[in-house]
Amino acid sequence: MTPLEQFLVRAEALLARVEAVLPPAIPREPDWKRGYAFRWRKRGGSGYLQPVAHASAILLTDLHNIGSQKQQIEQNTRQFVQKRPANNVLLTGARGTGKSSLIKACLNQFAGDGLRLIEVDKADLAELPDIVDLVAGRPERFIVFCDDLSFEEGESGYKALKVALDGSISSQSDNVLIYATSNRRHLMPERMSDNAGYSSDDNGDLHPGETVEEKISLSERFGLWLSFYPFKQDDYLDIVAHWLKSFGCNAAQIEAARLDALRWALQRGSRSGRVAWQFAKDHAGKLPDA
Repeated sequence: MTPLEQFLVRAEALLARVEAVLPPAIPREPDWKRGYAFRWRKRGGSGYLQPVAHASAILLTDLHNIGSQKQQIEQNTRQFVQKRPANNVLLTGARGTGKSSLIKACLNQFAGDGLRLIEVDKADLAELPDIVDLVAGRPERFIVFCDDLSFEEGESGYKALKVALDGSISSQSDNVLIYATSNRRHLMPERMSDNAGYSSDDNGDLHPGETVEEKISLSERFGLWLSFYPFKQDDYLDIVAHWLKSFGCNAAQIEAARLDALRWALQRGSRSGRVAWQFAKDHAGKLPDA
């Protein structure tokens, strides 16, 4: 073997070892057949859509005591998949009341009609134009899902989302809507000073009304607002019963669990759907096998 051949063999072996430790190449196009839900991921400064291997299987029928909100978002999503006019949606209110679950349930309801979900972290909202461009030519209908959304003063994602909703020179893509959840109705912190007519501080805002307008301008770009409220005790127990039944508990076991469910809620300081689901898993998992 000549010195050149020896060099080439060693070079190939070295390249094989290097390739083994390098991350896989970022796909230019996601495999659209691998699922209905995707996450926007960043690696090496580039973004890509990663299929979600095990998406939530929650159904609209699993969500109790939010009938009005469920009807409105289901109707809006139906209009969207039927290529009729539909709105971006902002879901706000009490924690654990089904905001995120409602969006996931809509995906499962309409996935067969071509609906797809793209989850985007708040830190990646500046990438929204790239995401929209990536899916603009696709036949599917895409919901960009921003969960637990809120902003502090000066965050770049705030303006990026405003532009994506209704502020760019280009119109929003026909096959993309934005569904977002937040515990804050206006997505920004509100302070007592925002309501002051003027400030005697030399550094005070000369136009406090304009400051308030800026803070609510983002939420107003969502065409549909859905508000969620804490559950009453009977509503909470109804949700507990639903989940216990889904875990195989019979009527007698569900009735016997009521007091434990109430104690669980007191310990958590909340009667929410999330707390009810967590209790049901804990309680049903401790029951002896039949």
